[in-house]
Amino acid sequence: MQIRPEDIIQTGSLNLLAKKAVEGYITGFHKSPFQGYSVEFAEHRQYNSGESTKNIDWKLFARSDKLYNKQYDEETNLRCHFLIDASPSMQLKYEGLLTKLQYAISMTASFLELLKKQRDASSLCFFDNEILEFTKVSSSTRHYKEIMSKMEHFLNFKSQKTDTDISATIHQIANQVHRRGLVVLFTDFFDKDQSLTHFFDSIRHLKYHKHEVIIFHILHKKSEFNFDFGNVPVRFEDPETGESIKLLPHEIKVKYQESMNDFQSDLIGELHQHKIEYVPVDISGSLNQSIVPFLVKRKKMR
Repeated sequence: MQIRPEDIIQTGSLNLLAKKAVEGYITGFHKSPFQGYSVEFAEHRQYNSGESTKNIDWKLFARSDKLYNKQYDEETNLRCHFLIDASPSMQLKYEGLLTKLQYAISMTASFLELLKKQRDASSLCFFDNEILEFTKVSSSTRHYKEIMSKMEHFLNFKSQKTDTDISATIHQIANQVHRRGLVVLFTDFFDKDQSLTHFFDSIRHLKYHKHEVIIFHILHKKSEFNFDFGNVPVRFEDPETGESIKLLPHEIKVKYQESMNDFQSDLIGELHQHKIEYVPVDISGSLNQSIVPFLVKRKKMR
């Protein structure tokens, strides 16, 4: 069962759409593919003779010459934070397709359905050059319904901002979310900091707090990477600044593709160093084509 763009817009209910996706394709991948950390260190307890030695803290023994067991608190619920870029570039409309924002929201809705089945906690953040919406983290049914309602509102959201500040949002999230969990970012990387320097700083901030991070790079591959615009003059307009330029695409296609390949290579290389999962998502493909391969990969990693 393919999920079509018109399904998402016409149903008027992300909740129904998410259930359709989960029941049709995703159910087989239960348990949650987002589950990362399962236990967290709590405290030391003095070792008693006859107990198993598997949890003895040998480093502490070397310093103190005393035996202590490391005790752990089981984390029954994952805490997952979804960050969705809602800037003007994410709202571009391609013929017959969802906008990148609508696509990101639809993926998030499907993932939330999985989290709900696992009784995992979640929160939601929309941003452009500032945070537009940031919910608390909870696993309640009421909270799930509230998040779905907020996402439905953003399906046709129109940002009036002229730039995007991904790094500022991530820093704010890192400052407010201290208990480690999973941070899932959806963005097209059209950011005012094209060097990505500040973005990588903010990612290190998240990793400092021991969060697991997954980044979905939402893009329209045909135009943004292949630069497939034919051989006729085309006027290109920056969706965030409004600046425009007219040119012949075939004259700069090779150089453009080289620049985009370099950008993606630098991005992937830096993220790999920090053990961050990078997932490119082409909005030309169906929602199922984007979600299922990701779930298969996560299942194999666990």
